[in-house]
Amino acid sequence: MSKATKKFETEVQQLLDLVIHSLYSNKDIFLRELISNASDAIDKVRFEAHSNEALLEGNSDWKIKLHADKEAGTLTISDNGVGMTMAEVEENIGTIARSGTKAYLENLKSKEVRDNPELIGQFGVGFYSSFMVADKVTIVTRTAGDKGSACRWESTGDGSYTIEDCVKESRGAEITLHLKEEMKEYLDEWKLRGIIKKYSDYVQYPVAMDITREELPRGIDGKPIEGAEKITKVEEETLNSMKAIWTRPKSEITEEEYEEFYKHVSHDYDKPLKTIHYAAEGTSEFRALLYLPSHRPFDLFFREHKKGVQLYVKRVFITDNCEHLVPDYLRFVKGVVDSSDLPLNVSREVLQEDVQLKRIEKNLVGKVLSTLAEMKEKENEQYLKFFKEFGPVLKEGLHFDHANKEKLQELVLFESSTKGAGELVSLKEYVERMPEGQTELYFITGTSRSLVENSPHLEIFRKKGYEVLFLLDPVDEWVAQALTEYDGKKLKAVDRGDLELGSEDERKELETKKEEQEKQHKGLLEFVKEKLGDNVKEVRFSGRLTDSACCLVADDFGMNANMERILKAMNQDVPESKRILELNPDHPLIGVLSSLFDADKENPRLADYCELLLDQALLTEGTALKDPLHFTKLVTALMVGAAK
Repeated sequence: MSKATKKFETEVQQLLDLVIHSLYSNKDIFLRELISNASDAIDKVRFEAHSNEALLEGNSDWKIKLHADKEAGTLTISDNGVGMTMAEVEENIGTIARSGTKAYLENLKSKEVRDNPELIGQFGVGFYSSFMVADKVTIVTRTAGDKGSACRWESTGDGSYTIEDCVKESRGAEITLHLKEEMKEYLDEWKLRGIIKKYSDYVQYPVAMDITREELPRGIDGKPIEGAEKITKVEEETLNSMKAIWTRPKSEITEEEYEEFYKHVSHDYDKPLKTIHYAAEGTSEFRALLYLPSHRPFDLFFREHKKGVQLYVKRVFITDNCEHLVPDYLRFVKGVVDSSDLPLNVSREVLQEDVQLKRIEKNLVGKVLSTLAEMKEKENEQYLKFFKEFGPVLKEGLHFDHANKEKLQELVLFESSTKGAGELVSLKEYVERMPEGQTELYFITGTSRSLVENSPHLEIFRKKGYEVLFLLDPVDEWVAQALTEYDGKKLKAVDRGDLELGSEDERKELETKKEEQEKQHKGLLEFVKEKLGDNVKEVRFSGRLTDSACCLVADDFGMNANMERILKAMNQDVPESKRILELNPDHPLIGVLSSLFDADKENPRLADYCELLLDQALLTEGTALKDPLHFTKLVTALMVGAAK
């Protein structure tokens, strides 16, 4: 047929504006799309050649070729795939958003063909990304097995196109982009190499390009002849590695190959701690090659930190920052996930919020957690090494991932009062060591081991031989809010609320004694509360102190000192919190105060002693004093008075 000019079936100009200005955030994407389409075309002819070998036309040397012509200002992408007839060109390209690939797969399904080739593509829209960089696009294509019929399609993206018969010796498609003046960088070798490396490195067919180099001629000995005129050589070079290691069976991959790929995806120079390589089948089909690093990156807790799992679809790179692929508490995991059936939106840049993606995330999380559980059981030293690096991040899951709470609570570890510094225990180990009569798991939060280890809140627990867990990471305050019980036993903070320790008889005896002491010293307790005013919520006798004179405790659901420090460090507006001042009724100091109070309630030293008690309690919990100078004056006066 002679050249014909036709209008697109849809409102092409509006759609082109969307594609060019809104749909894709990165113009480099156009080359990824065209290479993906070329890969699809090769997949199709390979598949159809199983039943019709004549389609190969004696050429099964699969290749996608780039040709950059700087003089003409054109970039050409060609392939030896299945090609298209004129009718197919009009159907697939003449109508935007018509996916030839999708129709092809539907056709295969209707024939009940099971061994479908893996195809990626929304050819209509993906192809039109070319107009982001080109002001004219030309396609010359011939379908496989039909040597007498080829066609040429051309458009400037103005809402119309021309189409005509032409001659093409080989099957496949040849797409030529007439680049806009400001897009000529896409003719540079370094630019094309970078795009191929990032997006199409693992496409299974060679993406080749002729590279021109100047070099000195060589003599008989093979050495360059110095001073001779340089000669120009053109050599075809493959730009992509085609080494999608995750698609190969584990039995064929060496440890060195796993390590090399880890370093490639993580930019880490050390070996990974653990490799997780598996394929998921069924409702969610994908392959995953994941790694647990051996050490935390410096930016792990930075807000801008990107998650380390890259998403591919049919070996084509989609994104390295998929928010919904792995949860935040697994952001240290590195590697790739390659889905064969994950739905994408037309731009492939933004994943749809659908059930398929959620299935993949659920599968990935389950696999990582089961791997960690196996490490903990069979490779405990390796697990301890992992947890010391990434434990604070993993523990975030207890607060956010309710579905996996039971799995996570078996994985978290803490320091404790019965172990040395740096030694970690699990909740299961804690429960197994609980003495008879202990009904709750006890813990204390703080910024350092030395601070919590010397806390007066631990005194009664040492006396009874009860182990106390030390929760020393900032995230542990939120962990404690989520992890309220384990193995049917409640977790109880030793610096919050009332304590009920020992047997029922012991608790009754202690309560009776406490009531008698509070009745006996009721006037003193009221006096201390009056003098301290709004600085404390309440003053009462303690059941947790054995050696110290006093301590501060929060209500069951109140803010303790550690949480207050964390929020202030985060520059949060911290509401004023009042804690309860507990006094040890058996401490000699209380006896001295009681004697002074009974002798002379107006004794000015009593008010000073009340302030010193509060400051002492603040210091032992690690809280800075509001007026350190006043505190030192009171202590000095007390020392001078004692020396007289």
